Amino acid sequence: MKKIFLALTLALGLTYAQAQDGQEIIPPGPHINFVNSSYDFGDITQGDKVAYTFEFTNDGDAPLVISNVRTTCGCTASNWPREAIAPGESSKIDVTFNSRGKIGHQNKVITIMSNASNNPERVKIVTNVLLPETTPEGEGS
Repeated sequence: MKKIFLALTLALGLTYAQAQDGQEIIPPGPHINFVNSSYDFGDITQGDKVAYTFEFTNDGDAPLVISNVRTTCGCTASNWPREAIAPGESSKIDVTFNSRGKIGHQNKVITIMSNASNNPERVKIVTNVLLPETTPEGEGS
């Protein structure tokens, strides 16, 4: 038992020492790595539909399989690859936000469920929804 504890302590110490170099330690298996984990649309007008594509790479050493992508509300939809992504290969997750009925700051989290060592992984979209400008009665015709 002491040998197991010693081996685990040593392994954790080596991992910590390697992590001090600023490089992420990637465990064996698939690993999802997003180019950007957040995107800000800035100000949009209520009723606008906006979209962003989150690009990622499987920087692990086994095929990556995404099993589900969950959004925080029905106003956000996603499309993701259903086939396995080989080690070193890249792919994308398309996310669409419909601002109908929304107002103010919006922060939508998208949760990616997969067989990756860093499962689940999360990305997010942010925006500020403004009310549409109205034309005063009698003007504009």
